[in-house]
Amino acid sequence: MTDWLSSVPCAPADHSRATLVGRVWSPDVQGPVLVRIEDGGVYDLSAVAPTCSQLLDLDEPHAAVRAPSLPRLGSVRDILANSPEDARNIKAPWFLAPCDLQAIKASGVTFVASLLERVIEEQARGDASKAESVRQAIVAVIGNNLRNIRPGSPEAAAIKDVLIAQRVWSQYLEVGIGPDAEIFTKGQPLSAVGTGAEIGIHPKSQWNNPEPEIVLAVNRAARVVGATLGNDVNLRDFEGRSALLLGKAKDNNASGAIGPFIRLFDEHFGLDDIRGCDVALRVEGRDGFAFDAKSSMSQISRDPLELVEHAMGAHHQYPDGMMLFLGTMFAPTIDRFAPGQGFTHSLGDIVTVSTPTLGALVNRINYTDRIAPWKFGAVALMNNLAQRGLLIPAASRMS
Repeated sequence: MTDWLSSVPCAPADHSRATLVGRVWSPDVQGPVLVRIEDGGVYDLSAVAPTCSQLLDLDEPHAAVRAPSLPRLGSVRDILANSPEDARNIKAPWFLAPCDLQAIKASGVTFVASLLERVIEEQARGDASKAESVRQAIVAVIGNNLRNIRPGSPEAAAIKDVLIAQRVWSQYLEVGIGPDAEIFTKGQPLSAVGTGAEIGIHPKSQWNNPEPEIVLAVNRAARVVGATLGNDVNLRDFEGRSALLLGKAKDNNASGAIGPFIRLFDEHFGLDDIRGCDVALRVEGRDGFAFDAKSSMSQISRDPLELVEHAMGAHHQYPDGMMLFLGTMFAPTIDRFAPGQGFTHSLGDIVTVSTPTLGALVNRINYTDRIAPWKFGAVALMNNLAQRGLLIPAASRMS
C-alpha cells in the first residue's frame, strides 16, 4: 500500500495557498501533535493550540496558524509514507485524523440518488439479492424526479401524501424530503482514522459500501471554519434489516475516516467552494476490480449551513465543536460479485476519496476485529497533554 499511497497527491491542487492543519502521532511525546502543512513540511502547532478543537475556537484560526518559527517535524512525503500500519516505523511520526475532541456527527439521505438506495435497502430487508428487483419497483412508483423538491416544502408534503396512498412511503423519504434532516453520531471523539490507515467493515457484513463525503469543521459556536474529506463506511445489510441497527451499521472500530487535513476558511477558500465541489471516489481491489464514481455537492438537497443548524443550535450544543459529514450521492449499484447484487467491499480494497480543493483521503479495507483496537481516547489525551505542560487555555498561549 505504501507505494500506491505515496503516488496519490494527498494535498489540495492549490496547496501553496491553502491553510492546512492536521495531526500526527509523535513518538517523541508519545501522543498526537497538532500541525500545520506548508511547502511540503509538517510544523508543530503546540505553541498555538494544544488541540484541534481549541484551535478552531480561536477568532481567526487561519491567521493563528501562520505563526512564525514553528518547529518542523518532518516532510509530508515521509510522514505519509509512514502512515500505513503495516509499513510503519514506530520511531517516526505518522498522520492521524485531523480532528480530536470534536463530536463526529453525520447527515444522512441528503442526495436523491442515495435516498433511493436507502429505500431499496429497507424494502429488500438487507438482502442484496433482492436489490435490483426492488429498485425497479420503487423507481416505477417514485421515479427520479425528487431532485427539485425542497425538503419540508408544501410540494414535499403533497408528494408524501401521494406516496402514502400508494403504500411506498418510507422513513428514509421522511428524512430525505421531510422537514427534519437525519443527523446521527458516526463515532466518538478521537475515534476516526486518518489517511493511510486501515478502515473497517464488520466481518458479518456481506453488503457494504464506502460513502465519500465532505466533512465540515464546526467550532463550539456553531461556526463553520473549515472542511475536509471523509469516508462514512456503511453496512447496508445491517441497516436494511432494521433502522434501529444504525449504530451497528455505522459505528464500529475504524469505520470512519477523516482527512487528510482540515483546510481552514480564509481569503482563498470558503463555503461557496464546498457548495460547488465534486467529490470523487475510486475503489481498487486486489482482484483487479476498479470502480470510479463522483458525488456533486451541487446536487445536495439541503444547504450545508442548514444541516449545521439541524445538528447544532439552541436544542443541541457541542462545547468541543463537531465534525459534520454532509452525506453522499454515491449509489453503489454496479454489480461486483453477482448480477443484481450491486457493490460490496472485499478485503484489501484501496479506497480513495478526493477533490482538488481538499486533496485525497486514502484507506485500505479490513475487518474491524483485525484492525488495531482504538485505545487512545479523551482521558489518554488529557494525560498526555498534562505531561507535556499543554493543559492551559489556547488564548493564554497566544498572549
